[in-house]
Amino acid sequence: MELAPLYASHLATVLARAETALARGGFDHLLIASGVAKYQFLDDRPYPFAANPHFVHTAPLPGHSDGWIAITPGRKPVLVYHQPADYWHLPPAAPEGFWVEHFDLRVIRSPEEAAAHLPGNGRLAIIGEADAALEGLVPNNPAAVLDYLHYQRAFKTPYELACMRLASVPAVRGHAAAEAAFRAGLSEFEIHRAYLGASGQNDLSLPYGNIVALNRHAAVLHYQYQDIAPPSRSRAFLIDAGATHLGYASDITRSYGDGDARYGALIAGVERAQLALVDQVRAGRDYRDIHLDAHRLLGGVLHDLGVVRMSPESQLETGVSAAFFPHGIGHLIGLQVHDVAGFAASDAGGTIDKPAGHPFLRLTRSLAPGMVVTIEPGLYFIDMLLAPLRQGRHASAIDWSLVEHLAQFGGVRIEDDVVCTEGDPENLTRDAFAAL
Repeated sequence: MELAPLYASHLATVLARAETALARGGFDHLLIASGVAKYQFLDDRPYPFAANPHFVHTAPLPGHSDGWIAITPGRKPVLVYHQPADYWHLPPAAPEGFWVEHFDLRVIRSPEEAAAHLPGNGRLAIIGEADAALEGLVPNNPAAVLDYLHYQRAFKTPYELACMRLASVPAVRGHAAAEAAFRAGLSEFEIHRAYLGASGQNDLSLPYGNIVALNRHAAVLHYQYQDIAPPSRSRAFLIDAGATHLGYASDITRSYGDGDARYGALIAGVERAQLALVDQVRAGRDYRDIHLDAHRLLGGVLHDLGVVRMSPESQLETGVSAAFFPHGIGHLIGLQVHDVAGFAASDAGGTIDKPAGHPFLRLTRSLAPGMVVTIEPGLYFIDMLLAPLRQGRHASAIDWSLVEHLAQFGGVRIEDDVVCTEGDPENLTRDAFAAL
């Protein structure tokens, strides 16, 4: 996939958006700090570093610290590239590739040198963390600028979509290897290693920490550990894992069972619901309505399997479905796994409320071409959520023996990354699986 012409058009879009944002905020220049490494308390080891997403949106340098970009309307953007003289660590290589020619490149040896290459007069909008400050250049993160830039980032350029397609490819290779490792009876830790090997990622390049959950661990929504030893019996496997390409993320979840018929029916039911919801990713569709439809469809799965003897609509109205599906149907995705401005009412600020009773939904905007969202319905058997239901007025509508059986498997989640287009949705995840 040829990124060079796509990037040129992408950068033109980024610069045009920056010019509009500056005009709205009354600024002359936009300065973007990549960020600095953070060191662990009382130690000389840094935490894993990720560059400011605004910096990466402009230049594909997701791991570059102590750099700056200066954007002044009508001028070539300046990239201040930190390349220290260092024999303790390997310094960053000289920048090269399809994107370099579009910048006025300034190489510095120490972070303090950056100030000499950045505009020091005029009205400055400076985006970055407080610790990125240089003498006379302190991040101010003006709301008018950020509101506009964040809102517009939801609409991905062709270059961004190409990067996200490329991020899906190693991820699905990793997922295939992880499923094989589960079938072979390996531990969570060993499955994780299989994923890394097949995807060509390491723990630092992953867009988020892999969720590798066997059996009841699948009921923990963001399960964060990896048991070294395998369980006596691997009944079920949930993996939520992605990959990156030039800073852009994929986010994919799959669930597998050991052949149990009732758990297999649960997976199949969630799969059908997920595909129906993917088909709703269309221009003009309110994402809140997709979320509520997810409750109806998943309530139908629970009803059809005999778990809940209530209509899907009644499950939604009474909150019963939320005990089994306690998170949002998905989120925006791009440079950040949970991309920004999911609640933005407009590019001038404001928020769009979440549906009443659904506090964990991460996106409330109406969809438009260029948006990329996840669609990730799930059904889980979580003790702390089921306990109030067991004691409540709808307890008699639940087949608790079936719940206890399915609880051995933890739960099910299926997640794809989906592009909203002018027509049918583009499923980045399933397209990548189909190409394996």
